[in-house]
Amino acid sequence: MTEIAARTDAPSLYDDEGDLLMQADKRSNRVILLPAGDPRDAPPTVDRIRLMWGHHLLADLVAGRYRVVVCGINDSDNTRGIVGELLNIITTSQWTTASATAYARMFHESVAVRAATDREPYVLKYDLDSLMVFALLRPKGRHHFTLEDLSRGFQTITKMLAGRRERWPAASVSFLGAKSNRLIGPNGREPSFESVLRTMFDAGFRGDVYPSLGMWELAPTGVFANYPFPASLNVMRSGGF
Repeated sequence: MTEIAARTDAPSLYDDEGDLLMQADKRSNRVILLPAGDPRDAPPTVDRIRLMWGHHLLADLVAGRYRVVVCGINDSDNTRGIVGELLNIITTSQWTTASATAYARMFHESVAVRAATDREPYVLKYDLDSLMVFALLRPKGRHHFTLEDLSRGFQTITKMLAGRRERWPAASVSFLGAKSNRLIGPNGREPSFESVLRTMFDAGFRGDVYPSLGMWELAPTGVFANYPFPASLNVMRSGGF
């Protein structure tokens, strides 16, 4: 078999006629996953963020696939946020959405005196027995996070994870498409996913990140399974290829 023939003789994905039946059209929610990197390159250290396209965060958390999850929280209402949804389905913890929000409010009140000198935002820990939540507390008086908040918060989270094997594996929301704790860029709109990943990566975070469900509709734009993205993307953006 020639090399060309070997490349085109790929195994089928599904049994019977599943491959034909599962061909997505433009109406389908889908992502186009692009290959990147050499699969034989396996450095001993993890220096990437995995992007969990097609996976449901809540289901993976309840199934025990992670020991830590990073998300946002505010001191007024978290019923529509990941924290609220998580506390509604995990029954092994005494935390509720109301008590978690009250704790965030109490924390804000307790640090109000030194808030002028502290570098917000703070990271609150919620122990749900089977899972630890690292909740980035939205700065008081603001209705959204900024990329600077994310940078400061993930620097703290990186320190909280460093050398603590019992806190791995760790995952994070993307902070995009949020209902309770929106992330707003300098232009007044949500920043790009790449900007969010760059902020997390530069802060030292190396866990998994779950894209928002809205980003599952990005096709025909291709996506990558890891960050940093391949250098070829920058080459194309600069007019190469």
